Amino acid sequence: MTTATRMPTADRRVQIRSAAARLFATRGFHGVTIEDIGVSCGISGPAVYRHFSSKDALLADLLGGISEHLVAGGRREAATGDDVLRRLVDFHLDFSLDHPDLIRVQDRDLANLGDRGRRVRRLQRAYVDVWVEALQAGLPDLDEATARARAHAAFGLLNSTPHSAAGRDRDAMRQLLRAMALAALTAPA
Repeated sequence: MTTATRMPTADRRVQIRSAAARLFATRGFHGVTIEDIGVSCGISGPAVYRHFSSKDALLADLLGGISEHLVAGGRREAATGDDVLRRLVDFHLDFSLDHPDLIRVQDRDLANLGDRGRRVRRLQRAYVDVWVEALQAGLPDLDEATARARAHAAFGLLNSTPHSAAGRDRDAMRQLLRAMALAALTAPA
């Protein structure tokens, strides 16, 4: 038995998720096989099925996990009560700078979830709602539609990291994207 086969299940699932995110980001969901994911993890393709019932289930797990993480973190940051927009921007920036592969997969492959995508879209709406509430609390004259548009525009900027931050100094990009996002969120109407 190799070391790869003795890895604890939770660790193996993390390894499979990471490999799948990297491969999906590079080749797209349809350009990757279960065998490719297994090889990337040092296991056979069929061994992946011990952890995920299908490639579709793995994609749903990845994208659902992203959305759950963002909703929980956004709610946590919003509950602090002080400088909420800055805290939300910083939280999202940390995620986007640390996980550009997941952002690419989200952008490109959400449509491949089919019916499983409803749960992800519901979580995404909940995350946007956290930002809308924070915007309206900080800018009381802002109507909901405008707050929602500002939140989506900020996400576009913050989620540009697979392209804008590639090969650049992380701290410098963090400062630049932070300043730009805060300016966009709070710009006069």
